[in-house]
Amino acid sequence: MTILEAIILAIIEGLTEFLPVSSTGHMIIGSSLMGIQSNEFVKLFTVVIQLGTILSVVVLYFKRFFQSFDFYFKLLVAFIPAIIFGALLSDTIDQLLESPLAVAISLVLGGVVLLYADKWFNNPEIDSTEQISYPTAFKIGLFQCLAMIPGVSRSGATIIGGMSQKLSRKAAAEFSFFLAVPTMLGATAKKLYDFYKSGYEFKDNELTLLLVGNIVGFIVAIIAIKSFIGYVTKHGFRIFGWYRIVVGGIILILLLAGKSLQIV
Repeated sequence: MTILEAIILAIIEGLTEFLPVSSTGHMIIGSSLMGIQSNEFVKLFTVVIQLGTILSVVVLYFKRFFQSFDFYFKLLVAFIPAIIFGALLSDTIDQLLESPLAVAISLVLGGVVLLYADKWFNNPEIDSTEQISYPTAFKIGLFQCLAMIPGVSRSGATIIGGMSQKLSRKAAAEFSFFLAVPTMLGATAKKLYDFYKSGYEFKDNELTLLLVGNIVGFIVAIIAIKSFIGYVTKHGFRIFGWYRIVVGGIILILLLAGKSLQIV
């Protein structure tokens, strides 16, 4: 992987991680177009650069993260389903992670849901994340488990989950961002631990690539989050639905054309 390829992948990660469009699907297309072959370091890179995107949430919502312990307990309650289902379904998840077809289908189906989400959930009663109850947090956490299916989109699942529990579009999106912190941090920590246990030794400029990827991902994610909140508050999710359908269609076309696609 070159510095330029690392920057491009980090831009893709920063732009798509917090949008309901599936970062996995975009990573597939981006890495395939650049001819990046999946290996142990590439797999590590695509997970570890999430640290930069996590940091962007903490920086943007700094005061929220330090205003009360109640905030952390709600995130913990919402995170519990992912821990349970992740442990129970780890083998099934690993199999799905090897299937670009599953990603494409999930993108299209999720896109259809987003086309109608604003119509289905148009009577919000909760306008801020502070109003979220513990049972509601847990239910949103259950929706997050759908993102274990590659292509579903973690942010998309949690945002729809929030809206189904009477959260406004802005409140649902913000809680999705907050929930990403323990979820992505846990996934990154596990990946780093597995990587360490494997005895892998970094080569050439790989540590530099990780540093550059995190910095780029951090900057891009801040821009993406600010733009996303402003847009969905005014216009809703329909455009993201169509976008997902197009991206899923592109992956299906590439697969039908015999293109070999890998989930990095």
